[in-house]
Amino acid sequence: MSTCEINCIALIGKQNNPLFIKNFSTSHPDLKYHYIAHTSIDVIEERAIGTVATGTKNLDSYLGLLYAMEDLAVYGYITNTRVKFVVVVSVTDGLIRDAEMKAIFKKIHAAYLSQVCNPFYNLYSQQSMNGKAFVSAIEAIGANARVTMDV
Repeated sequence: MSTCEINCIALIGKQNNPLFIKNFSTSHPDLKYHYIAHTSIDVIEERAIGTVATGTKNLDSYLGLLYAMEDLAVYGYITNTRVKFVVVVSVTDGLIRDAEMKAIFKKIHAAYLSQVCNPFYNLYSQQSMNGKAFVSAIEAIGANARVTMDV
């Protein structure tokens, strides 16, 4: 078993506007993760619309592996209000456990909910999320989360 690190956490609004993108990687520029976050929107929308078109109702917000590119794996999560969470993980060879990714997304969702429930936060503004508690919670999640891989 080996561990891999989170390279980026991105939150995307229901109108596909970036709410928050945090780069934890020193080897890749921020622009690459903006690109990855925006390309993952298409995959998330396909999966969300696909469940509606087929008539099956997906009760799980966790979308799993969206796609892999180069040495990165992109995972997705969508809330009931259509806000999308994207986590980019550096991967060599192996499988990442879904239970650990779900736990990371639950922590991100909890940090998002605490920011949204703040009475001074305007939910309908198109601005990015930059509350001190939210940013520190996301930084703690990204810095402390290690995903275990089965080789």
